[in-house]
Parts: sequence; C-alpha cells; structure tokens
Amino acid sequence: MTLTARPGRPSPVVLIAVAALVAGAVAMAISPVFVRVAGAADVGPFTSAFYRVFLALPLLWVWARLELSRSGQPAPGWTWQMVVVGLLFAGDLFFWHLAVLKTTIANATLLATMAPIWVAAFSSLFIGEPVTRPTILGLAICVAGGAVLVGSSSSYAPERFLGDLFGIGTSFFFGLYFLAVRVARRTAPAGAVLFRSTIVTAAALAVVAGVTENSWLPAGWLGAGALVLMAWVSHAGGQGLLAYALGHLSAAFSSLVIFLEAVAGALFGWLIYGEALGPLELLGGAGILAGIWIARPRS
Repeated sequence: MTLTARPGRPSPVVLIAVAALVAGAVAMAISPVFVRVAGAADVGPFTSAFYRVFLALPLLWVWARLELSRSGQPAPGWTWQMVVVGLLFAGDLFFWHLAVLKTTIANATLLATMAPIWVAAFSSLFIGEPVTRPTILGLAICVAGGAVLVGSSSSYAPERFLGDLFGIGTSFFFGLYFLAVRVARRTAPAGAVLFRSTIVTAAALAVVAGVTENSWLPAGWLGAGALVLMAWVSHAGGQGLLAYALGHLSAAFSSLVIFLEAVAGALFGWLIYGEALGPLELLGGAGILAGIWIARPRS
C-alpha cells in the first residue's frame, strides 16, 4: 500500500511516526517509578539499568525477526553506528538512574529535558541535518514550558549538587543518542538497530553493575515486576517507538519528545503519588505542546 499526502501536508507515514513519538514518551516517562520501586527492593541503580535492557532483549529479537520476515530482506550486518548507539544509551542510563536516586525526580526530569538542546547544537555538525527556524522556536518554547512545568517542584540544595550533575550528564548522552539512532536508521530497520544496540548496552551495564554492586536479585515480587515492566514498557516500548520514529523524522524534532516525558511524568506523579498539578504546571504543559506544534514537520 502506498501512502501519499496532500501537497503541503505531512504524509500518513510522518503522522504515524509522530504518534509513535507521543506513545514512546509516555512509555519512557514512567521509568522513574519503576527505578524507585526496584531501589526499594534492594536493586542498585546500575543493576536495575542492566535489567531494563537485558530483559527487553527477547521482545526486541522477536520484533527484529518479524521485521525482516515481512521485508523479505537478509539481516543487516553489524555497523559501528549500532555499537555507538548502544554505548551512548549505556551512558544515558548510567547517569539517569543515579540522578533519580541522588536528586529529586523534579530536578532529574528538568535537567534531562535539556537533551534537545544538545541535538540542536550538534545536528548539523555531526549528521548533516540543519535545524529549521520553526524547530528552534519550538525548542525555545518547550524549554520555557519545561522550566515552568518542573521548575516549581525543583530546588537547589548543596547535598543534591552531584545528583543534578548526573541529570546534566543524562541530557548530554541522550542527546547524542538521538543523533546516533538517526544515523543508524538510514541503513538498517528499527528492530535491528534497537536489538543489536541493546546487546551492547546490556554488556556495558553488566560490567558496571558487576564491579560496583553485589545485589542482583530483587527482594520480593514487586521489585521483580518493576524490572520486567521497566524493560518491556520503557525500553522495548518507549525506545522501540522512538527508534521507529527516527527513521522518518529529523533528530531535532524527534528530540522534543523528551519534553513530552516531563508532561507525562507530571501526570503519573498526579495519578500514582497524588502530586498536585496547579496552574503553573498546566501552563508549562501547554507551553510544551505549543512548542512541539510549532516545530512539527510541514511536509
């Protein structure tokens, strides 16, 4: 079936990719809840990060096989881009899980949402994709909206300074991850890219967890369930949808999905922990949605 678009309007494929970004943002936004639950079950941050990717491998393998069987093409070989994607995501999870545990969720979320700034700064230099003016304007509005949404709950304290730095490290690695996935998707399907890069991520995090932590089994079924859900929902689901979308959308626009994580995270905080959503939070969320609308693909 050939999908066509009216002149001046995005094609159905682009619209599906945008919908995948939104769904992926929601799936990734709930990961801090799973990290906290796993931490309460005596699973260290690096071990939980390892399980997040390791337990997702069976689902990703099935996806990659189905993808190849439908296309009728031979399996693509390993590329250096896949390895780079895996290492960058290992760095992202390394700093993200530390940030969630070492500072407030609000601070960690606010700092992690700065990833699109790195994407906009390096997109033209590293992957040859110029950032359009609407995207820059949308990014500026998203940054302002994110600051309003999360800023009212965030705060600076000297004892959380290291955790805040981990949040900045998260944004840097996640920004570069967007660029690397975008390049890898130019020559390989989404399932193959995510499955093979996840093998690299799992191997790297296994080494880190093995050296720094000694508790590999969660205390109770609740902790085990959190690890499985984090792998299946946040990684296989969230990162999988992101990898698909990056085959059809620019890295700069796709990176704005990180701001949707802040919106979805605020909603999860309200639903699960009873955290209040006041006028400022609603205003910030509306600003993020407006920024994404401004930056949306035109054709």
